[in-house]
Amino acid sequence: MSTTERPRILVVGGGYVGLYAARRILKKMRYGEATVTVVDPRSYMTYQPFLPEAAAGSISPRHVVVPLRRVLPKAEVLTGRVTTIDQDRKVATVAPLVGEAYELPFDYLVVALGAVSRTFPIPGLAEQGIGMKGIEEAIGLRNHVLEQLDKADSTTDEDVRRKALTFVFVGGGFAGAETIGEVEDMARDAAKYYKSVSREDMRFVLVDAADKILPEVGPKLGAYGKEHLEGRGVEVYLNTSMESCVDGHVVLKNGLEVDSNTIVWTAGVKPNPVLSRYGLPLGPRGHVDTAPTLQVQGTDYIWAAGDNAQVPDVAARKAGVENAWCPPNAQHALRQAKVLGDNVVSGMRGFPQKEYAHSNKGAVAGLGLHKGVAMIVMGKMKIKLKGRLAWYMHRGYHGLAMPTWNRKIRVFADWTLAMFLKREVVSLGAIESPREEFYEAAKPAPVPAAAAAAKTEEKAKAS
Repeated sequence: MSTTERPRILVVGGGYVGLYAARRILKKMRYGEATVTVVDPRSYMTYQPFLPEAAAGSISPRHVVVPLRRVLPKAEVLTGRVTTIDQDRKVATVAPLVGEAYELPFDYLVVALGAVSRTFPIPGLAEQGIGMKGIEEAIGLRNHVLEQLDKADSTTDEDVRRKALTFVFVGGGFAGAETIGEVEDMARDAAKYYKSVSREDMRFVLVDAADKILPEVGPKLGAYGKEHLEGRGVEVYLNTSMESCVDGHVVLKNGLEVDSNTIVWTAGVKPNPVLSRYGLPLGPRGHVDTAPTLQVQGTDYIWAAGDNAQVPDVAARKAGVENAWCPPNAQHALRQAKVLGDNVVSGMRGFPQKEYAHSNKGAVAGLGLHKGVAMIVMGKMKIKLKGRLAWYMHRGYHGLAMPTWNRKIRVFADWTLAMFLKREVVSLGAIESPREEFYEAAKPAPVPAAAAAAKTEEKAKAS
């Protein structure tokens, strides 16, 4: 970390908004006008819409993340967490990965912490659940599912086999529906290489408390998505929730009980809880309350956007929708970040702020290879697509939205190679504990029983 006499723009969070806002600020700033400092616990940004494809092996996990230091060479990138903010002194407390926490002064602040998984106090969830918010979880889920097939193929215990081949997904939004679609595709492909495991032996269960899945694409396409998944053998239970999952014994509110080693939790997100320690005005659900200019209410030097912000939807309100807020998706995050970056530079120079206004352009979702749904909004017309064409729209949109040309090219290269090469179905479960084998090898060799007995006898005689 360098010290500087220039004004400091502190960006808290290196996700979609943090990365794009910092890039925009650096692009618009004059040389030496300010120092941009980005603080995040990870040294990379994760493009979350590609996590389901990474979990299914369609995209290399390394290509789903963008290294912050490489993309922001003119910024300070600190790996750590901003634990508190003192607005009176304009000082943030940074807890680095190692070492003591320290204070970092700033002149302008951008809050872009994003969201975390929204969980409930369900017995067994913390011990058994697998989230889908980070690339680590996507890799872990892929290795875990393939490991379950290994277990099922190797055991003669029918109960162990049944539990290994039962996969429960909680949450029917984009994350849940896309993940179960991709993972089911991968498991179906992988089963071809097992002597005693077939797709018919597997059980996929999707649970949602709402009365439909994929609400973002509308009721008709959501109904199609449900029918499509059911046609592939996925059991979909709506208007129900999970009551417990202790030791993998899943109990649903509708009375269904199943045993499963795989419980994937994608039941929504909530703003990062650390926001409550920043002293910022928060909305009823914990989001930072912002004006249409993305300035935090009551301040002229703090901005917020993305999943951790409550941003008024100016376009919807002009259309007559009262109390409309921008939904937490990549489409808004990308556009908000650009407006936010411009407004930070304008605020630093004393110029007026620009309001963020963006009309919804639709939504796309992939449900596995060559399968998807898409709703494209063109003015007052909504174009609804399903099947292979929607899947092309999904890949095209997100492929182009992926930050940096480096990552765009790598993602499209992965997809191109997949057209000619079969899907990889290797489980690297040991990657989660890479030192285990070395630890076993390095442990002191056990003393043979006979030698131990002789040593004990000698000690007895000596005493």
